[in-house]
Amino acid sequence: MVQPIAFDTATESVTVTATAGGASSNVVYTVSNFHGATVDSLHISNGAASTYTVSIQWYHKEDNTYYTILNNKSIGGNDVYNMITSDRLHLHAGDKITAFNGGGSNLGVTVSVKEYYNPTRG
Repeated sequence: MVQPIAFDTATESVTVTATAGGASSNVVYTVSNFHGATVDSLHISNGAASTYTVSIQWYHKEDNTYYTILNNKSIGGNDVYNMITSDRLHLHAGDKITAFNGGGSNLGVTVSVKEYYNPTRG
């Protein structure tokens, strides 16, 4: 018989103020120790009248590297962009989703994840 997999859910939001990537970017979400996470939704909103750009990065703890997964995406004034629809990102303990913008401080990034307990990941 197939056993159901237990998970918790989490949603985190930030206003993006960072204008540089890597360690200088805004952390949107960090996977807790002893957990894995599946990103189900990544939503970007622009509450300003002007168009601004946003970049999203994934920090991979295992190799201490930031990978760009959305680069300088233009978001029109008072518009939204849903980066993840039917695709998913799978993260491990210590991995992060981060964001930075091209100068607009009214951009918001929201991520929703399923978190799975995994005692083999520290």
